Amino acid sequence: MAEVEAVIAPWLGTVIDGLQYGAETPPDLESRLPFVRVERLGGFDDRFRQHPRIAVDVFAATADEARATSSAVRDALLALRGEVRGAVVSDVRCDSGPSRQPWTNGEIHRRGALYTVTLRDA
Repeated sequence: MAEVEAVIAPWLGTVIDGLQYGAETPPDLESRLPFVRVERLGGFDDRFRQHPRIAVDVFAATADEARATSSAVRDALLALRGEVRGAVVSDVRCDSGPSRQPWTNGEIHRRGALYTVTLRDA
């Protein structure tokens, strides 16, 4: 089955201008802002579909940029349906909307949200 991180993160990079992405934060995060990290936290799989719960964290240089980018990410994800990178997405649910999250570097602003994605192999 398709890995949700490999489906969602690159797709976000194509629909939001200037957004860099990954399943982990890079060591040079400060030079790659804005950056989105997509990570599977759990969820369940059945015979034909996956229903992963994902954490989507947006990192940006300013609080306003983090807020605007996380809102754009939410809007894009909630509208996502159809074939994407070898998977077919049939539903995206926002379980916990974007909110300010702590980060070790005070110069980087982070907003995180939780989503459940329903997808199957294409």
